[in-house]
Amino acid sequence: MPLWRALVWLRVVTLLFALGGVLVHREQYEREWLGWVVFGVMAAWTAVTVYCYSRDSGRRTSVVVADVLITAGLLLACWFVHDRAYMLSSAPTVVTVWAPGCVVAAAVLHGRGPGMAAGALVAGVSWLIRGRFDTDIARDTVLLLGVGFVIGLASSVARRSAEQLHRALQAEAATRERERLARSIHDGVLQVLARVRRRGRELGGEATELAELAGEQEIALRALVSSAPPESTVDGEVDLRPQLQLLATPRFQVSAPATQVLLPAHTAAELCALTREALSNVDEHAGAQARAWVLVEDLGEEVVVSIRDDGPGIPDGRITAAEAEGRMGIAQSIRGRVQDLHGTLALHTGAGEGTEWEVRIPRQTSKGGRR
Repeated sequence: MPLWRALVWLRVVTLLFALGGVLVHREQYEREWLGWVVFGVMAAWTAVTVYCYSRDSGRRTSVVVADVLITAGLLLACWFVHDRAYMLSSAPTVVTVWAPGCVVAAAVLHGRGPGMAAGALVAGVSWLIRGRFDTDIARDTVLLLGVGFVIGLASSVARRSAEQLHRALQAEAATRERERLARSIHDGVLQVLARVRRRGRELGGEATELAELAGEQEIALRALVSSAPPESTVDGEVDLRPQLQLLATPRFQVSAPATQVLLPAHTAAELCALTREALSNVDEHAGAQARAWVLVEDLGEEVVVSIRDDGPGIPDGRITAAEAEGRMGIAQSIRGRVQDLHGTLALHTGAGEGTEWEVRIPRQTSKGGRR
């Protein structure tokens, strides 16, 4: 990241500035030898941070915390380098402008909050060793807090932009690969399935069933290769519609709004999983001729997914009996997922009336309490 490279140069330049300050003011130091010791530690730590911050493996919280603490310790050491009169003056200490480097490091690594916290700590130590709070100290405090805020904000925006670019490149690569596979599948598998479907219908008899199966697989495969890869927003939201539309078959229809239905990726995946489980129950319990309809509604504050079939329905007490027998498909795969998403689940069924599941997921909750 360019901010890390800028920090490395900042550390080197401010160290050279500190060296100039020592050479100019060393005769005013109460303990000149200690001033050189403090500068030597600064130079050694600058070399360590330049090495660490130049590599991805070295940009760790532990290094930044050590940076802040060592900077604070060197500032406190200035208390013993300079006498009281020097500290009350506006002359620079040994550490001088080298100290804000740790504030920049904290802001680049973790953003505004840690950056401002590091700035507040450095400003507080500076106030402590100076023994006063005047216009100069107030100015330095504002600058340190401002550096932590601005650099932290820039770092957060840069990270989000990099993540968005990475996702865009992944989506582009996935689209190219999908197009390549689509051409290969169209030239091979889909043509074979289409031929099996036509030939089976011509032969009739038992071949008709094979023709129907081939037709179903052809439709499902065409939907798979023609659907776009899931896109996500900066906040990690995805469109629910393409994932549910992959569940469509000649027996199962999926209806969704024309506009995107954005949800957190985890929420969308869980909704697709419970819909798949509901359709699997239709296959298993409603009969081979039963049809099902999936309806997606985006109501703004919540997203509603309804799964309805025209099967025989669920007799009273059947779900409770299934749970008692250890068959936990509905309890875990459907109810459990809705509960984890803090949604509500309604079941409308009865003998000969078909079955309808209505799942309502509040958007506010699914976004972690934010709109």
